[in-house]
Order: sequence, then C-alpha cells, then structure tokens
Amino acid sequence: MTAVSLEKPFDDLADEQLADPAGTEPGTDPGLASYVTAQANAKAAEIRARSEAKVREIKAQAEGDALRAAAEADAEKQRIANRRAAMKLEQDEAAHERRIAEQQAAKAKADAEKARTDKASADQEQAEADRVAEEQRSETTWKWAARGIYAAGMALAAPIQFLAFWDPERKFMVSAPILLEGLALALAAGAAWAVATRRDVLPFRIGIVIAAMIAAGINLWHGLTDETIGLNAGIIGGIASLAGPCVLMAYEHGLAQKRDGIPSFRERRDAEKRAKAEQAEAARKAEEKRLGEEQRAAERKAADEAKVAEQTRQDTDRQQHHPDVWAVAEMMRSAQGTAVVDTRIWAAAWKVVHGTDKPGETADTEALARAAAARVKAAREGLLGEDPEELLAQAGKGLYGLDGGADDTFTEEQLDLVRELAAELGDAALLSTGNIRKRVTCRTATAGLLRDTVQAEWAASVGSLN
Repeated sequence: MTAVSLEKPFDDLADEQLADPAGTEPGTDPGLASYVTAQANAKAAEIRARSEAKVREIKAQAEGDALRAAAEADAEKQRIANRRAAMKLEQDEAAHERRIAEQQAAKAKADAEKARTDKASADQEQAEADRVAEEQRSETTWKWAARGIYAAGMALAAPIQFLAFWDPERKFMVSAPILLEGLALALAAGAAWAVATRRDVLPFRIGIVIAAMIAAGINLWHGLTDETIGLNAGIIGGIASLAGPCVLMAYEHGLAQKRDGIPSFRERRDAEKRAKAEQAEAARKAEEKRLGEEQRAAERKAADEAKVAEQTRQDTDRQQHHPDVWAVAEMMRSAQGTAVVDTRIWAAAWKVVHGTDKPGETADTEALARAAAARVKAAREGLLGEDPEELLAQAGKGLYGLDGGADDTFTEEQLDLVRELAAELGDAALLSTGNIRKRVTCRTATAGLLRDTVQAEWAASVGSLN
C-alpha cells in the first residue's frame, strides 16, 4: 500500500537522481533509498529499451529505405539496360533491313544491268544476223539477176547469129554462134572458178571482154549488111552480147573483192572520213596541248619574273633599312654559295646582329613591348603616373619584369659616351633609350636618365649661347 502510494511522487525524484542513484541525504530512510534506486534503474532500463527499440526501428527503416533505393536503382539500371538492349535491337534490325534493302537494290541494279547487257548483246547479234541474212539475200538476188541477164542476152543474141551464119550449102557454120556465145560463157565460168579458188581472175575477164566484143561486132555487122536481120536487130544483138557477160563479170568481181577482203568504194570512203576525223581530232588535241604548254610556260615565266622582282625589292629594302644585317647576310650567302639572300639566311643574319630569332624584333622593340605590358599592368593596379619615364624606370624585375631596376647614378664615362652620341647625331633631341643602349651597356631606365641629363645640358648650352 505504501509502495503504490509513493510510486508517482518518486518518479520525479528518480529522474533527478539518475546520475547518482546511490546518493542520499543524511537521515534518509534506507528502504526509501533502495526503492528510489530500483525505480531509477527500472526507468533507465525502460529508457534504454525504448532507445534501443527506436534505434532498431530507425535502423530497420534505414535498411528498408536502402533496400528500396537499391531496388529502385537496380530497377532503373535494368530499365536503362532493357531500353538500351531494345534500342540496340532496333538499330540492328534497322541495319539488317538496310543491308537487305541495299543488297536487293544492288541485285536489282545488277539484274537490270545484266538485262540491258543481254538485250544489247541480243540486239547486236540480231542486227548482225539480219545484216548477214540481208547480205545473203542481196547476194543471191544479184547472182541470179546477173545470170538471168546473161541468159536473156544469150537468148536474144543467139538467134540473130544463127540467122547470120545460116548457109544451106555450109550447114556446119551454124556452130559459129555456139562458139562465140559459148566462149564468153566458158570464160565466165572460168572467172567464177578463179574467184572461188583465189586464183588470178584477170585473164578470164580479158577473155570475156574480147569474146563479148567479137560477138557484139558480128551482130552489129550482120545487122548492117543483112536486110533480113535489120539494123535494129543488129544493134540489140550487139548490146545483148556485151551486157550479159559484163553484168556477170561485175558480179564475179564483187564476189572476188568480198572474199579477198578488198574494201569497196564506200568502205574506203568511210575509212577516209574516219581517218580525216581522227587526224583533225589529233591536230586539235595537239593544238590544245601546245596552247596549254605555252600558257604554263608563260605562267612560269611570269611567276619567275614576279619572284625576281620581289627578291629585288626585298634586297633593296633590306640594304636601305638594315645595312648592318645585310652585310652579315651577304657574307653568309657568299659563304654558303647561294644565289640570293633567302629567308633562312636573313633570319640567321638578323639573329647574329640583333640576337632575336624573329626578323624585325630587336632589343628596343622588346623593351618597348615589355614597357607597354608594364604600363598596362600598372594601369590595372592604379599605379600608372603621369610621367611615362617614371614608369619605365620602375619597370624592373621585382615590379614589372622588364630588365631590372634603375641605377640611381651613372658614371662620368657613360655620360661622356652619350654626349659623343648626341654630337654625332647633331641634336640631343634625337637621343633615345635605344640608341643610347647601343652605345652604352646599361639598363633602359639608366639610359633614360643619361638621355635626360645630356638633353638638359644641351638645352642649357644652347640657351647660354642665345
């Protein structure tokens, strides 16, 4: 009963004595102290339990969050991987389809090209076959036309000769027409044999002409002398005796030329035209080549002249403005055996005289550039004064990195050298830090002091004279 009634009041006391649960004031009841200690321990155990539970809860929640984050990260990675795989698959499919399309297009192009080639070859073969067939047809027509003319001429001329040579008392003379007309026919057959066997056909042709002329002369003579035949029949018989053998001979002559490969008049004319065209084309190309060579030669000559003129200009300009460097360059050129002072020799000579690798740069230009850089830096830092020479004197290594700090004093010997330089120039106003440093070995700031001193002396001396 007592423990129950004291539980709440002692809770606050236990909280106050957690740091020192055994501490009791003098005179306190030992049982009460033990009770308070037990309550404090229980409270501490409860707090620890709650803390541990909270820690476990937080840890479990953190582990759950970590697992969820890891799962989400893995899911995102997997999604990206799947997306990449899908894109790769799409690309592969597209590339495959493109290759198939290209192959199909190439195959279609090859098939079309083959079809065009086959068609062109077939057309050429057909044209050649048509040409051969036309040649055969025309040759056959020409052959039978020639033979027909020969037969018609013989059929017309033979009766006239039979009438002319008929004599009842000398019946054997009836064989004379057979001899005359048969002679031309036999010689025509001999000419055909000569053409077929590639023999000399000219004797047969001469014989055909002679036999035909004899037969034609006899027909014409009988037509003039025999009234039963008449002049008209004689003329027709003479023409018939000549026409048949001549036409047959012309046929055999063309056949012989074809077999011997002798070009016809048309073929020779076409060959001459082609030859003239080829000669004209060759002449045109030769003329174009000649004109091109002349133009290139003129361009090379103009380039050489321009190069010589430019070299002359450079030499004159260098001799006039840089005589000291020119003298060294001429010495190098002569020693090396070159014709002109080229860029390489001039750069080497410039380095010998001025000590810089780039022609056009000198110690003065370098000093001016560094002084300008120092002025820009001083202006940015708010140190730039009104007197530029003051800045130039300050442009030493410690501050601006020009060529070291200025000397506070200079020697009398240096001052005498600058005085001599002013006398040589004719006016101290022509003095500059550059020409002073060429005469006197000193810093730029010291050269400025020497220049100012000599210019002041020069102005004082001129004022005293006035």
